[in-house]
Amino acid sequence: MTDLATAVEAINNTWILTVSFLIFFMHAGFAMLEAGQVRSKNVANQLTKNMLTWAVGVTVFFLIGTGFSSLMTGGGFSPAAGAGGYVGWFYGAVFAMTAATIVSGAVAGRAKLRAYITYTFLLAAVIYPMVIAMTWSAPSGAGITQLLGLPRFADFAGGMIVHGMGGIAGLTAAAILGPRMDRYSEDGSLNVIPGHSMTFAVLGTLMLCFGWYGFNVGTAGAFDLGDGANTLSLIVMTTTIAMATGAIGAAGVAYLKSGKVDTLYTANGMLAGLAGITAITNTTSWWGAIVVGLLAGAQLPIVFEFVSEKLKIDDVCAVFPVHGSAGVLGTLLMPFVAVPGVVDSVVNQFLAQLVGVVIIGGWTLTATAIIWYVFKAMGEARVTPDHEQDGLDLSEHGVETYPEFGGDRVATDGFGPTDDEEIRTDGGSEDVELRTDGGREVRTDGGEEADLKMVFSVVRPEKLGDVKKALAEVGAPSLTVTNVSGRGSQPAKKGSWRGEEYTVDLHQKVKIECVVADVDAEEVATAIKEAAATGEPGDGKIFILDVEDAIQVRTGKEGTEAV
Repeated sequence: MTDLATAVEAINNTWILTVSFLIFFMHAGFAMLEAGQVRSKNVANQLTKNMLTWAVGVTVFFLIGTGFSSLMTGGGFSPAAGAGGYVGWFYGAVFAMTAATIVSGAVAGRAKLRAYITYTFLLAAVIYPMVIAMTWSAPSGAGITQLLGLPRFADFAGGMIVHGMGGIAGLTAAAILGPRMDRYSEDGSLNVIPGHSMTFAVLGTLMLCFGWYGFNVGTAGAFDLGDGANTLSLIVMTTTIAMATGAIGAAGVAYLKSGKVDTLYTANGMLAGLAGITAITNTTSWWGAIVVGLLAGAQLPIVFEFVSEKLKIDDVCAVFPVHGSAGVLGTLLMPFVAVPGVVDSVVNQFLAQLVGVVIIGGWTLTATAIIWYVFKAMGEARVTPDHEQDGLDLSEHGVETYPEFGGDRVATDGFGPTDDEEIRTDGGSEDVELRTDGGREVRTDGGEEADLKMVFSVVRPEKLGDVKKALAEVGAPSLTVTNVSGRGSQPAKKGSWRGEEYTVDLHQKVKIECVVADVDAEEVATAIKEAAATGEPGDGKIFILDVEDAIQVRTGKEGTEAV
């Protein structure tokens, strides 16, 4: 018969594994959040970095990281040493990999993949394990602040140890790499580079919020019917309230700055509120959770603007204001918002929190700066300008996340020939033949060869299907379509990305080219005009050009026969 202690241990191990799986799911959230905030040409690179962060990082943390942390605290060095068994190691690994993956968002769009992966290796092997050795793994009475005669540094679930550290590391790496091309003008003014998908960014945010319950609530444990049950209840409340008020704080400040509630700031505010409460979620009062969440969210637009405009650091995914400064803020607020009886001396505990933040932040900044400066000196930190211009998806991986025209992709708007119909090219009727007459080709029906005309138009993308149908109805179904952007009479639009306004004066259009002979070009132009018109500026233009000659590649036919 299984005794009670064995049963409790089995249940607790099951709980730890469950919340670890939940924290692992945060990688899906990070992948979506970061992919949404980068340009479409860099999405595959961002996704690859997230996968390799886990794959490389967790292996290194197993073989080196935990053993290094154990060695620093007086234990032995071996794979997963000092981790309390493999379940405990896995629980620590998902925290470590969260810290590692935060950095990828800051250096997006210009860091070489091998440089980033090498840094991940070193972070998992040394940088993060050293932080753990000074805090969570330190023996009783031997924490970094206790050695200075202060209370133990309080960080319950990694507000500073994981998120603050990751945010500082990301900011440091981004500063050394330099900004993306075109982020700043020659006069230093800021150019907005919007991400490609707000949908992905918000979806990733909500996935991270879901996983964060594993981060905070999971750390408390579940099967403690004493004081632990009350702690669990407190953590659920403070985590949820800080998440909510973080969004309110960020949205409120964004509205005061621009007069609009910015979607991305609202999403980032949720995460900033969570990062702010994570260190102190087990000791904070209900009103304290509101204060921490509001302040963590409110500082987000202010800090991001300061980093971007004053420091000129291109933190693509705002990892420092979301994780770094928010994590620092919440950690420092611990003694001021704690429930009664937790803190013996507000002054002493604040000093302990401040010293812990300075030591962890200083170690992270110094180690990260040394590594990235070495990469930079070796010419291995950043991709070439040509590769950056083309996008890291192609240069680093040889793929396109969004190939606009696939090899067998066909239009699905329902307009055009069916399998039983044949597209008739517009080179004249089949019974009309050409003969040579003194060096000049003439039609056998006595008329001269029909003139070749190109009708090309630039219209709204949503009108492509209507135009295709109209061209088919006038007997000119053959066409070439190209995605283009340009500027005509259509007025410019204003856009906003994370509260920064920008002007859109190159509008997305499609260019349709149609070469005709027997079909009257004016009739084709009229069909396009009627099908593409909405009556609003930006409907496009139609041009009719003479075509000197045409040659069919397969047969070598020329003139109208080629068309």
